[in-house]
Amino acid sequence: MMHYLDANATEPLRPEARDAVLAAMAVTGNPSSVHQAGRAARRLMEDARESLAHRFGCQAADLVFTSGGTEADALAVHALGQGRRLIIGATEHDAIRAAAPAAEVVPVGGDGVVDLEALAARLANGPAALVCLMLANNETGTIQPIPEAAALCRTHGALLHADAVQAAGRMDVNLTALGVTSMAISSHKMGGPTGVGALLLAPEYRTIAPLILGGGQERGRRGGTPPVAAIAGFAAAAEAPRDSGILAALRDRIEQAAVAQGATVIGGSAPRLFNTTCLALPGARADTQVIALDLDGIAVSAGSACSSGKVAASHVLAAMGLGALAGQAIRASLPWNATETAVEAFATAYARMADRLRPPLVSHAA
Repeated sequence: MMHYLDANATEPLRPEARDAVLAAMAVTGNPSSVHQAGRAARRLMEDARESLAHRFGCQAADLVFTSGGTEADALAVHALGQGRRLIIGATEHDAIRAAAPAAEVVPVGGDGVVDLEALAARLANGPAALVCLMLANNETGTIQPIPEAAALCRTHGALLHADAVQAAGRMDVNLTALGVTSMAISSHKMGGPTGVGALLLAPEYRTIAPLILGGGQERGRRGGTPPVAAIAGFAAAAEAPRDSGILAALRDRIEQAAVAQGATVIGGSAPRLFNTTCLALPGARADTQVIALDLDGIAVSAGSACSSGKVAASHVLAAMGLGALAGQAIRASLPWNATETAVEAFATAYARMADRLRPPLVSHAA
């Protein structure tokens, strides 16, 4: 039996989302068509747009459907970064790093939290900027002080894009309350289908230049026929109930079991997502740990899941100053349907793995 503890890579599909997808697949029609079938598909899509906009604090007209969080991030940088300096946090997702390869980088502390004083200094030293910060980190779960960063940006005439892909569905996320210019979210991180996400915009930035050209869909902001069934599942997943208290307690038990085997909890002193833990086992390579746990029926990851299956030292952990530990950490992230059985299985497998991989003690006897 496989125990799945890799929700930050993708959540299991929620039954509410599956039901919504299947119901929408029974509707034939292109939402851009004006006949009855097209109007039915359009209604499904716009109902979902209204639901998601209400859930995440923007107007329906300000939500642009995309193929996922990566495209939403790229669209934000493309559309809002024109004529502006780009400033990003040191622990941003590769979607932002790739979209803004020449950006200035703001350091983070040992807990993974962005240095707001350093951000203020960069904002004051040059032309107006677009700042990109991840609301909650995908590897450590560290939550950034986005409202404070947004206030700094407003003071200096800068825009702020928040990558909320991991945060949405796991904490209160509201574009208006955060004070950001734009925000990226993704369906499959909430238990919806893969292949759909959204960019949310403040009303004054509703009109943006598209990254993907086409037939003028999404008010001319993103070309291509929208995946209506996936969009319906996206909205259903976002509205599904969550019990953060149960998952937080299970996460704490995972950490206790790992610490008992000599592991260190990375970023444990900072505010974090309730489902996420990053565990470093000194002397044991991250890829070896992932494989060992997989062979024992436990699915976890090392670093981001967006690197074509590669396992490499994490730039996130390196930016936190962890040195060799950056290549010795795994991430366990509990899905919405996590069980005590899975946590107990992890604890048993982790102890067995640590016994095998822990470096032998060196004797100093004469």
